[in-house]
Amino acid sequence: MNFTVALTEDNSINRNTFLQKIQVLGNMQVVFVATNGHDCLEQLKGLPQAKIPQVIFMDLEMPQLDGIETIRLAKSLYPSIHFIVLTVFDDDEKIFEAIKSGASGYLLKHEPAGVLQEAVMNVLEYGGAPMSPAIARKALQLMSRSSIDSSAADKNPLPEMITTREEEILRHMVNGWDAKRTAAELNISVLTVRKHIANVYEKLHVQSKAEVISLAHQQKWFNH
Repeated sequence: MNFTVALTEDNSINRNTFLQKIQVLGNMQVVFVATNGHDCLEQLKGLPQAKIPQVIFMDLEMPQLDGIETIRLAKSLYPSIHFIVLTVFDDDEKIFEAIKSGASGYLLKHEPAGVLQEAVMNVLEYGGAPMSPAIARKALQLMSRSSIDSSAADKNPLPEMITTREEEILRHMVNGWDAKRTAAELNISVLTVRKHIANVYEKLHVQSKAEVISLAHQQKWFNH
């Protein structure tokens, strides 16, 4: 079975190396080679539907329009295309940015021809997400770390205009406490509690307890 692929790479040596690997394989047709993100999008624009590549190998570090932004734009215009990142970096941020932008795989540039072939088949025939071993290890480490820190990462800070006392009262409201119980807990009057609640409503632009509780959950202000 023959596959149609394309390459977006700004370095001429890397372009030639890639083309030599593809030629060895024999079952892949290179539809186009682009020198940057803009060039890739322009070449796609000029292709008839039947010539749209199944897979585009994408460099990340390019002038004008980098690989991550190119994938994001191209994915919205050509959702059927799969993108496999080719990079010399195993940078933490780049791994997740590329995956979030819509990349189907992430390989290091020195991988041999056979790995490129397996990656294309993996993506097109099995819906897989091929990664070089070094990248996969890094991704697993990041996932493990992020799961440990997820509650802290997800938690948003309260707006600065909310005072410490208002934050205490808001926390009790979210936990279902009424004004009387909150007043007893904080050793203040019910009237004072209600005054603080009115201030919170005004500062957060809400009009009811239900709205403020909903907002607190959406923003994850009190996640533990």
